[in-house]
Amino acid sequence: MKYSVDGVARDDEPRPGQCLRTFLREHGVMSVKKGCDAGDCGACSVLLDGTPTHSCIFPAHRVDGHEIVTATGLGTEDDLHPVQQAFVGAGGFQCGFCTAGMVVTASALTPAQKENLPASMKGNLCRCTGYRSIRDALAGAKNVEDAVRSVAQGRSIAAPASSRIVTGTEPFTLDLAEGDVPSGLVHAAVLGSPHPHAYVKEINTDAAQSAPGVVAVLTYLDSPDVLFSTARHQNRTDDPDDTRIFDRTVRFVGQRVAAVIAETPRDAQRALALIEVDFEVRAAVFDPEPARAPGAPLLHADKDMSARIAEPTRNIVAALHDGVGDVEKALSASAAVVEGTWQTARVQHVAMETHAAVGWLDSGGRLVIRSSTQVPFLVRDELAHIFGLTREKVRVFTARVGGGFGGKQEMLTEDLVALAVRKTGRPVQYEFSRSDQFTMAPSRHPMRVSVRLGADEHGHLNALAIDVLSDAGAYGNHSVGVMFHGCAESIAVYRCPTKRVDAEAVYTNNVPSGAFRGYGLGQIIFAVESAMDQLARKLGVDPFEFRRRNVVVPGDDFVDWHVEDGDLEFGSYGLDQCLDLVERALSSGRGQTPPDGPRWKTGQGMAVAMIATIPPRGHFADTTVTLEADGRYVVRIGTAEFGNGTTTVHHQIAATELRTTVDRIVIAQSDTDIGGHDTGAFGSAGTVVAGKALQIACERLRDRILARAQSLCVGPVELATDGVTTTTGSVGFPALLDGGPLSANGHHDGSPRSVAFNVHGFRVAVDTATGRVVILQSVQAADAGTVLNPAQLRGQVEGGVGQALGAAMFEEIVIEDGHVVNPQLRNYHVPQLADLPITEVLFADTYDKLGPFGAKSMSEAPFNPVAPALANAIFDAVGVRCLATPMTPDRIWAELTR
Repeated sequence: MKYSVDGVARDDEPRPGQCLRTFLREHGVMSVKKGCDAGDCGACSVLLDGTPTHSCIFPAHRVDGHEIVTATGLGTEDDLHPVQQAFVGAGGFQCGFCTAGMVVTASALTPAQKENLPASMKGNLCRCTGYRSIRDALAGAKNVEDAVRSVAQGRSIAAPASSRIVTGTEPFTLDLAEGDVPSGLVHAAVLGSPHPHAYVKEINTDAAQSAPGVVAVLTYLDSPDVLFSTARHQNRTDDPDDTRIFDRTVRFVGQRVAAVIAETPRDAQRALALIEVDFEVRAAVFDPEPARAPGAPLLHADKDMSARIAEPTRNIVAALHDGVGDVEKALSASAAVVEGTWQTARVQHVAMETHAAVGWLDSGGRLVIRSSTQVPFLVRDELAHIFGLTREKVRVFTARVGGGFGGKQEMLTEDLVALAVRKTGRPVQYEFSRSDQFTMAPSRHPMRVSVRLGADEHGHLNALAIDVLSDAGAYGNHSVGVMFHGCAESIAVYRCPTKRVDAEAVYTNNVPSGAFRGYGLGQIIFAVESAMDQLARKLGVDPFEFRRRNVVVPGDDFVDWHVEDGDLEFGSYGLDQCLDLVERALSSGRGQTPPDGPRWKTGQGMAVAMIATIPPRGHFADTTVTLEADGRYVVRIGTAEFGNGTTTVHHQIAATELRTTVDRIVIAQSDTDIGGHDTGAFGSAGTVVAGKALQIACERLRDRILARAQSLCVGPVELATDGVTTTTGSVGFPALLDGGPLSANGHHDGSPRSVAFNVHGFRVAVDTATGRVVILQSVQAADAGTVLNPAQLRGQVEGGVGQALGAAMFEEIVIEDGHVVNPQLRNYHVPQLADLPITEVLFADTYDKLGPFGAKSMSEAPFNPVAPALANAIFDAVGVRCLATPMTPDRIWAELTR
C-alpha cells in the first residue's frame, strides 16, 4: 500500500480492520491524538487529500494512493503554517491535546466556512478554553506578546511550548519516541465487572493465558493485600483506604476483575473474552438515601472500616453535624424564610487525554512510571506503600498532560502498570478508552442539598442551614474532602450569626465519585445561591444589594459550621469590586439582542462564590534554581503542566525576579527525580504554592549572585540579563561562576491561605414554548489579585465557565441499575463551539499579600457561581426555579407547563 504522510512517501500494510489513527501512531506519527476513537472529538484529525478527516474512524487500508497531512506536516516550529501562527498569537489552547486536530481542521476552512464556525468546527472539541481564544485565532486576533522583551510579570506571554503544541510535536503521556521506553513494550487490557455488586467465587484464566500474544493474566490472586485509596493528598490518611488493585468483591459495573498483558492491544482485548468468572451476585443499592438506611447492603463489610469511614454499618464515608447558634430559634424569629432542595448531576471531567501510564524497570531494577497525573510525587509515595518499596525505588514523572480538572488527582492506571511490570519484567502500557472514562474513572459527586435561610426585615441574614447528601459511589476516594470543602466557603462567604451544617457522603454501587474542579463547592453553591436569590426576591431587595449586605468583609471571622481559627485570612479583598463590575456590565446594554416573538421572555441573574486559594492541611513545594554560565537559569520544580498554565507563570516569576527574559529560563518539572517534593497541581496551587516557592528561590539566588559580584567589584552592583553591571562596567556570568556554582532553594508549605472571589452574571432569553435557553450575556468578575498573565488568566476563567455551563445545561452521566447508559461523547454532550457564549471577563484590582507578586489562584474558582447565576436568570425570565442540573429544555418546559 503506497501513500504519503507529511510529504514522505510510505509503503506499509495495515492490519485487517485497523483504523488510520492507530496505523499512523504505530508508524511514529504522534501528532495524531486519541480522544475518543469514535469520531466525536476531532483530536485525531488529519487532511486526507486536503479534506479534514477523523482518522479514528477511517479504515487504514483506504489510504492507498492518497496524501495525508497532519499538524506536523502543516508547518515546523521554525516555520509555522499561518493557522498555526494564529493559534500561537491568540493563545488558542490550554492543555493543547486537542490543538493539533483543531489546527488541521481550521487549515482547510474556506472563507465561507469561517463565517459559520459553529457548524464548521463542530467536529473538534476543546474542554479547556471555552472556545473564545479559538475563535480569536480563526479571526486573526493576537492576544499574546513577544516573550523575549524584558519585564515578564503582568504580561500576556505565550506558553513556552506554543510552537510545539500547534505542530503536534509536544509529547504527551503516550507520545513515545524511540528510546523513551526500553524495548519489549506490552499492553494491558482490563476485564470489568458486569455486576454492580458481586463476589468472585472462581476465576479461570487458562484459556486466556494460552491465547496468542498473551504474556500474563492478572487477578486478585496477584494483587498485594494492601488497602489504599485512588485519591491522592499530601496526607494519605485524608482518604479512606478501601481499595485494592484487584478486589475479590466488586462494587460497581466496570470495576477491574482481571487484566491481560499481551504483545499488542488487540491480543490483550481478544484474550479478555476467554476469561471465565463465576460471580456470586449480591444486593446492590444505587441511591445514597436508602444506602444509609439501617439494613441496606453494606459495600465494605469484608473490611475493618471502623477507623477509615464515619459509620461502616450505614455506608457513611464521612459525616458532619455541627453548627453555630440555634438555627430553629433564628428561623422562627426571621421576617422572611425560604427553604428548598436542589440536586446536581453526575458529571465527567472529559479531559481530552484519557488516563494512561507506561512503566518499566530501569537498569538498576527501579520501577519507573510515566503517567498522565497531576500528582507525580503522591503517586510515587503510594506505589511505594502498596508494593513495600522505599521512595528511592520508584520514579514517577509526566510529559505534558492533556487536561486534568481534578480527575488526574487519582491513581487509576499506575498501580496496575506497576503490578504488571513487576510480574512480567517487561515495559507495560495501559490506556483508558473514552468509554472507560465514563464507566471506570471517578466523576463529580452528585449531591442533594437542602437549604434553609432566614433574614430580618432589613435584609440581613440571621439563619443559614444546609443539609447535604453526597453520592460517593463504590469507593470513598475524595468524598471526605469534597464534602467538608463543599460545606465550607459556600456558606463562610456570608456573615450570619447562626449556621448549621448536616452532611453525609454515602457509599453506593455506582461508579465512584472523585475530585473535580471546585471540589464540592459548585454543587453546594448551586443550592445556596439559588436560595439567596429566592430570599432576596421575597424581601424585595435587589440580588446585588442583598449580597452586599451579607457577604463577609475584612475583619469578619470565617464561619461555616464553626468559627475558623486556622490559617485562612484575607490576603486581599475584591468581592465588592466584583459585585460592582458584574452589576455594571449587566446594565450596560452589552450582549445579544433577544429573539423576536412573544414566546421569548428575558431575565438576568447573578451568584457569588468564595474559595480558599490553597487546600488546607498542608500543600508543599520545593524548588531549586541554578545559574548557568551562558546566562540561562535552570528551574527544578515538581508541578505538572496540564493546561493550568503554571509553566508559563513560572517562567514569568523567575524571569522577573532574576532580571532576565523568559527565554533564558529553562524549567525541568513534574519528575520525582528532579528537585524536592511537590504535593501536586491541584487546588489551584501551581501559582500560589509552587510559584511562591520559586519566587523565594529566585530571590535567594539573586542575592547570592549580587553578593558574589560585590566581592569582585567596588560600588553598587545590579543584576542584568548577561551578568552584573557596576558603575565601572559589567561582570559576566562565567566570571562569577569561577568562584563556584550558584544556586538556591525555595520552599512553601501552603500556609497561610487567602481567599478569592468570583461573581457571575447572565442575561438570558427563554422560549416559553420549548424551554430553550439562549444566553444573551455572560460576564464573570474575578478577584485574582495581581494578574500575572492577563491572556492566560482570562482563558482559565473562560474555560471554567465553559465547563460549568456544560454541567449546568447539558452534561449528565445517566446510570440505570448501576450501568452507565451513555458512555460515549456523542450521547453525553460536551459543549461544542456552538454551545458556548463568549464570556466577558473582568478582574478586580487587588494585591494579595500572600501570593507571588500579589497573585491569587484562579483555575478552580470560575466554575462555582455559574449554575446558580443561570438558574436565577431563568427564574427572572419565566418565574420557574430550576432545582436540578442539567437545566435542559425539557426540564424547564416541564416546570413551565405544570
